Amino acid sequence: SFLSFQQAVVSTQSTGIRYNARVRAGRGFTLDELKAAGINKKQARSIGIAVDHRRKNRSQEGLQANVLRLKEYRSRLILFPRKASAPKKGDSTQAEIDVATQLTGPVLPIKQVLADTTARVISDEEKKQSAFQTMRMYRANAKLVGMREKRAKEAAEDDGLGVKKKKK
Repeated sequence: SFLSFQQAVVSTQSTGIRYNARVRAGRGFTLDELKAAGINKKQARSIGIAVDHRRKNRSQEGLQANVLRLKEYRSRLILFPRKASAPKKGDSTQAEIDVATQLTGPVLPIKQVLADTTARVISDEEKKQSAFQTMRMYRANAKLVGMREKRAKEAAEDDGLGVKKKKK
């Protein structure tokens, strides 16, 4: 359990091919993440949770990971009552308040998850394939798709004798 004057920060996926395996700190939790964790957006701001109303969840995995972060933060947070004589629902008990210590360092640091990769032998089938040739064929097919459709349409319009109609 901890006390915090810092904001709990969301973990998001970095952009770009070079950095997309990295998870970094974001600006704030989405409203969907807060709703899934059962926290009101006004209450979230008051207990030190950053909220970004512009951000959207683009994957279910990211949403679930951030909801787990929120629930862990909420479970470890100690809320002092505004009035010691009249604590409200959600405030910590006197026993928790007595053992509370101030947190030094980042709130829930983001852990990098490294994919476990192992080396393997390249098969003969993979050696025969050429990535350059495959990409070249895909580019050529994408480039020529319109012309091929036009030729197929003209062939269907022909009278079947192989004689093309003259254009006027």
